[in-house]
Amino acid sequence: MSENIQITDSAQDYLAELLAKQNVEGIAVRIFITQPGTPYAETCLAYCRPGEEEPSDERLALDKITVFLDKHSLPFLDEAVVDFNADRMGGQLTIKAPNAKMPKVNADSPLEDRVNYVLYSEINPGLAAHGGEIRLIQVAEENVAVLQFGGGCQGCAAVDLTLKEGVERTLLERIPELSGIRDVTDHTDTTNAYY
Repeated sequence: MSENIQITDSAQDYLAELLAKQNVEGIAVRIFITQPGTPYAETCLAYCRPGEEEPSDERLALDKITVFLDKHSLPFLDEAVVDFNADRMGGQLTIKAPNAKMPKVNADSPLEDRVNYVLYSEINPGLAAHGGEIRLIQVAEENVAVLQFGGGCQGCAAVDLTLKEGVERTLLERIPELSGIRDVTDHTDTTNAYY
């Protein structure tokens, strides 16, 4: 899986230099993503002293450095590029992970990942224009997706009819195992609704 992440020579040189300054025998770099597969995903790169890596981490032995990749983050690190651009100020390490926020999913992916994928790739882009977004809270018993309708969608009288129907139809079409969707926000609260 790890051949899908690219760490450029300039990034390796830069990281090797940083690691040498730590003066710790066997120190490596660890790459992981917090909240992968959500709009809040952050790709992180940290020092990893011997023994700090997780047992399930994938070890990537490069020419100049060793990199540990968090197992849970691997699908989201697909096509990621770690690069270093030198400039007058010293330069900047950049990590581009195009799939961090939106995992590549397939039929074997966990149900949550697949629901999130449909939400982020198909449903939310259309809602963004209205200031709305839908988040998956959980997949509850009997494969019911519990969704939170946020932003402009909340408390809007039309939400039940238009949104739920459309969202439910799209999700059930794409993910037949789902038995339905439930809304975690109660739309009877119309305090800040627009009519």
